Amino acid sequence: MSGGNALAAAMSLLAGLAGSVQIAIMGKLGDRVGVAAALAWAFVLSLVLALAILLVTQGSLHGLVAAAHQPVWLWSGALMGTFIVLTITFAGPRIGTAATVAILIAGQLAMGALIDQFGLFGLDRIPIGPARAVGIALLAAGAALSLVRA
Repeated sequence: MSGGNALAAAMSLLAGLAGSVQIAIMGKLGDRVGVAAALAWAFVLSLVLALAILLVTQGSLHGLVAAAHQPVWLWSGALMGTFIVLTITFAGPRIGTAATVAILIAGQLAMGALIDQFGLFGLDRIPIGPARAVGIALLAAGAALSLVRA
């Protein structure tokens, strides 16, 4: 594995770990201050951090202008990120961290497979095939089972 791929894999693993912690923490913050207030606070802090990263890595805020000049559909990633954080803040305390993670991952895998299958958003087509279909079905079953409280 190349250095860039190894870093990408390591970051993905850490993001997965952080995502579960984020569900627990955002749920607790949402319980204390309200879901909308927790969501807004999270994005204020995220904005400050993102701007700092942009300044450190690029030396300016010109990247914001470049992003603003992209097609509007490319902005939808930010809207989806907001919906994800809203959802985990609401769902975590109600159905549990494990169930929230399981359902979120099942949805991500199913949509990822559709994006690959049809080459959506200009990406290369990667057929689903029987093994991937079984994997998605098993993950969906596991996600459903994660809702059962023993």
